[in-house]
Amino acid sequence: MEERSLELRGIGKSFPGVRALDDINFKAEGGKVLALLGENGAGKSTLLKIINGDLHQDEGTVLVDGKEVNFTTPQDAINAGISIIYQERQLLPFMSVMENLFVGDLPKNKFGIIDKGKLRSETQRIIDDFGLPISPDDMVGRLNVAHQQMIEIMKAYRRDSPIIAYDEPTAPLTDTEIEILFKIIRKQKEEGKVILYVSHRLNEIFEICDDIVILKDGKYVKTLHTETTNEKELITAMVGRDIGDTYANLDRNTEFGDVVLELKDLKTPYIHDINITGRRGEIIGLAGLVGAGRTEIARAIFGVDPITGGQLIVDGEEVHFKTPHDAINAGIALCPEDRKYEGLILFRSIKDNISMPVLDKLTFSRFFVNFKAEKELAEEAVQKFDIKTPSIDKVLMELSGGNQQKVILGRWTSSKLTTKILILDEPTKGIDVGTKAEIYQNICNLAKDGLCVILISSELPEVINIADTIYAIHNGHITGTIKREDATEENVLTMAMLD
Repeated sequence: MEERSLELRGIGKSFPGVRALDDINFKAEGGKVLALLGENGAGKSTLLKIINGDLHQDEGTVLVDGKEVNFTTPQDAINAGISIIYQERQLLPFMSVMENLFVGDLPKNKFGIIDKGKLRSETQRIIDDFGLPISPDDMVGRLNVAHQQMIEIMKAYRRDSPIIAYDEPTAPLTDTEIEILFKIIRKQKEEGKVILYVSHRLNEIFEICDDIVILKDGKYVKTLHTETTNEKELITAMVGRDIGDTYANLDRNTEFGDVVLELKDLKTPYIHDINITGRRGEIIGLAGLVGAGRTEIARAIFGVDPITGGQLIVDGEEVHFKTPHDAINAGIALCPEDRKYEGLILFRSIKDNISMPVLDKLTFSRFFVNFKAEKELAEEAVQKFDIKTPSIDKVLMELSGGNQQKVILGRWTSSKLTTKILILDEPTKGIDVGTKAEIYQNICNLAKDGLCVILISSELPEVINIADTIYAIHNGHITGTIKREDATEENVLTMAMLD
């Protein structure tokens, strides 16, 4: 078997005002899984874009199998045997699974016409390898987020590339899909492929990776071996300090105010007989397995899904929202699970994203935006949440995931809004351990400011260590309620699995 390798020598890359990568050196070898680990903003995504031909380095050399390569487009990288699976899905939602898998390379018969029979059978073969309950003819836009992510992975799998990089591949996946993915990665490893793996989930690093390259502030720190290191050493190398017990160090709110939110026997097409009470300054946790109905509760409160029964009461008055705009006017805000697609406009600036819901409050003479007031609002959010950026005019897609999440928090807690209830759906998904600690304290600070915060997270330790009151959800029902001081992973999970 030919020995495969990917090597980076002295890679450097700068953007206006930012040194993104500085003298990066490491080598990934075939038959091993190499993790790239670091805080958001450490340079991992920039590095992958250079490897993939989306960007070109300012200094240094990329070598594939010992030979220097210079990619000017992603197609150059594909031709050289490199496939990158990014966090941002690059799918065509109004086309079928099989069309997405073979886009740009559709099989044709001898007359140059697309061979749909071969297209369908080849797609079905790949689906069978992954064991997914989908069809080649399914429209991608109608599939759930987890299956869309698996299709992105299947695109690279179809190419049979000798060099593959996974960028946070499991963020939207359930345990079932993660097990399938790891089976595929182990198969690729046995075939001698070069595999790069980026993830903030340290348990995954230890389960699937052989070696770990640590990056910090765009610089190479060290290489560690999973067999001889531990989580504490990784975290210290990533953040440059020992962050200790993240949850024990939180400055929490201890006094709650009046009841601001009540759900009484609430029903939608997806949830049933939901009863929840939230007070000012209280953090409400919704715990449950994927598909339990946690996000559906958030959607009902925010006016996305129609309420078919029961009552939604805000500040003692029953409300009937026809749209999310009605909910915003009533003081309710939502930070959605899929922040990149549902929460942000990535090609617009920090300033634009923060001012978006309050532009009507920033205008004069009805038609003209008060740019000074808009600027002050954005700068207020940057300072309040310590958003790492050289300018409020920075485009969102150029920020790390953690800073993007802080922009959403800044938007919904601006001085121009009277937010009373803040719903956070998976607020730390795809965020590094150091930034997670900041987000946790941000959440506690918002509760101290008097907001009722609803926290939804698939990471059970987050819910039981941050929420004051935890509601266990299963199959669209509440199956138990527990206070933080009484909560353990075992008893919350037991409740979340009850019928």
